[in-house]
Amino acid sequence: MNWYSKTGLVLEGGGMRGAFTAGVLDFFLDKDIFFHTCIGVSAGACHACSYLSKQRRRGFETNTDYLDDENYCSFKSLVKTGDMFGVDMCYRKIPEELNPYDYEAYDKNPTDFYAVVTNCHTGKAEYKKLDDMHKGIHYVRASSSLPLLSRTVWIKNKPYLDGGVSDSIPVRKSQELGNEKTVVVLTRDRSYRKGPNKAMPLIRLRYQKEFPKLVERMKDRHIRYNETLDYLYQEEEKGNVFIICPEKPVEIGRVEKDREKLEALYQEGYRTAEKEYEKLQEFLGSPEMSEEGNSSPG
Repeated sequence: MNWYSKTGLVLEGGGMRGAFTAGVLDFFLDKDIFFHTCIGVSAGACHACSYLSKQRRRGFETNTDYLDDENYCSFKSLVKTGDMFGVDMCYRKIPEELNPYDYEAYDKNPTDFYAVVTNCHTGKAEYKKLDDMHKGIHYVRASSSLPLLSRTVWIKNKPYLDGGVSDSIPVRKSQELGNEKTVVVLTRDRSYRKGPNKAMPLIRLRYQKEFPKLVERMKDRHIRYNETLDYLYQEEEKGNVFIICPEKPVEIGRVEKDREKLEALYQEGYRTAEKEYEKLQEFLGSPEMSEEGNSSPG
């Protein structure tokens, strides 16, 4: 294993655009690259799970193998349960039966994994360190629970929704954790800038009374997102951040069901990481642990 000390990996969300991330992470698996910390947001948190358990292609497969199953993702599920992505299917049936999750491999991985969730009462991000994936899966679900398309997830009497509402690209958190270098995987190209949320009237209708601070956070999200992008590119210039992202605008929605398009995006992610590999090695330097688990001479 090539494990890099004081180096973080940050994975942006983006729903089905996460197929790009799945491709990048499978390239990392092929090269046995792991980091001191990994912080996943929304779909990024979901894909991190299969990466950290070293299950190649699983991240992509669990997103695409069940697209025609209404229990996996459908408006029928949304109307019936309050969740567009079926909770029982995604967080029990798939990991326990259909495409079993390797909990043991996850436990052995030395990477510290954090899922970003948004506290609906405060509107602020919380970063949950997941030492036990059996228990941590609830935070992965919360991190991926899009407002309007999911029920609020209550954990220990606290209400949570999608981590992207409060911290879409947690590069500052990676630095706060002591990482001198951070690799960031984005699901949008470099030209992208976020605009105001067009669903704000619906969001106010649904959440204003119960979670006013969440609504405030969502109203300003595009401003904070674009500020984070500016900071990210400044840190890249300084040599503190390495960005892997699509070269062109991604023509895929959050709830894409065209498997061919998703496969193409997955392959693009893999090829992009492959293309950047030499520069990435230069950025990362020598790993702390070699394949045998010993400290590297560097």
